[in-house]
Amino acid sequence: MNTIIENKIIAQKFDSKAGLFGEYGGMYVPPVLEGKLNNLADVFYKVTSESDFETEYIYYLKSFVGRPSPLYYAQNLSKLAGSKIYLKREDLNHTGSHKINNTIGQILLAKRMGATEVVAETGAGQHGVATATAAALFGIKCKIFMGAKDAERQKMNVSRIKLLGAEIILTNEGRGTLKDAVDAALGYYIENPDVFYLLGSQVGPHPYPTMVGYFQSIIGKEAKKQLMEAEGKLPNNLFACIGGGSNAIGLFSEFLYDESVSIYAAEGGGNGAIFGETAATLSMGKPGVFQGTYSYALTDENDNVYPTHSIAAGLDYPGISPQHSLLKDAKRASYHLVTDDEAIAAFGLLSRTEGIIPAIESSHAISLAMKILDGKSPDDISIINLSGRGDKDVERDLMS
Repeated sequence: MNTIIENKIIAQKFDSKAGLFGEYGGMYVPPVLEGKLNNLADVFYKVTSESDFETEYIYYLKSFVGRPSPLYYAQNLSKLAGSKIYLKREDLNHTGSHKINNTIGQILLAKRMGATEVVAETGAGQHGVATATAAALFGIKCKIFMGAKDAERQKMNVSRIKLLGAEIILTNEGRGTLKDAVDAALGYYIENPDVFYLLGSQVGPHPYPTMVGYFQSIIGKEAKKQLMEAEGKLPNNLFACIGGGSNAIGLFSEFLYDESVSIYAAEGGGNGAIFGETAATLSMGKPGVFQGTYSYALTDENDNVYPTHSIAAGLDYPGISPQHSLLKDAKRASYHLVTDDEAIAAFGLLSRTEGIIPAIESSHAISLAMKILDGKSPDDISIINLSGRGDKDVERDLMS
């Protein structure tokens, strides 16, 4: 293992009891939630060490979700980039994104804890759809909180959530985006502590970043095995989009201590490096307490949260995963601002070159990869996590 990586990441060890990634993470919540979250952490660590839970989880991933998702050699995109590109096809999962990996895991926890109702937040609608799907599968009552702006730009997913039997609750607070949906869901959770909060990204108070990272790690485990079978070696580069951080850590986690692998993440850059017009938290934010955890956030000198903007509802969020915050400080991963216009161009590029319509969130990763790979060695091998499909974005007529 590379000594630099070991010193920068492992020495800043993960504290499972406190949920700390170096200095980041932890639990900053009202006292009414502390006992609830500590109990959830205890149950999570207990059941994930039991073989019957693992067996049940893998059964649903295989038979219901459709895993393993393919690792696809994108020949046409590779020719344009000048080196080999593989796409990890999370868009082919049931419900159309990586979100279902986490919702199946958490719904199994909820079932073991005797929950009769689950609540969740959603931005792009993919986590809302995945949560409603899992709740329908296990016959559990479900409420999905969504910002009014996001609901307007993701109408198809709103319809899917309703069809699956979940109640959707819109909020007009703030800008009506993912941050506001999280605020509303947390508020309901505080007022109704008997419900199970099924958080969708690698954010929020302990134990959620740990849980979400655990359930999404299947992405990287599969990708490493698949690439070794296809190429007989590790990739040179990894790419993923990042809003809260779940699909990115899902791919990255299996490669963190492989010194030859460079790791890149694309943030929702909106209209550029302008506070109030971007969602590039790690590129422009600073550490602080936000929505129950200590991590980077887009805040001013008085710790007030800036409004955010990204064309991708799933990236339009002013916070970030505490684990990604550590990876940034440790310089193990690099985080880059990708603008709306760049993402739209990549949305069209992948559609035309590979016959694959990506989610506008995933398009940010495509854009960053094409930029970073320009001038790289033709012998390079890269994996891009295609976190979701673009059906939800086509009706927005992004190419007009």
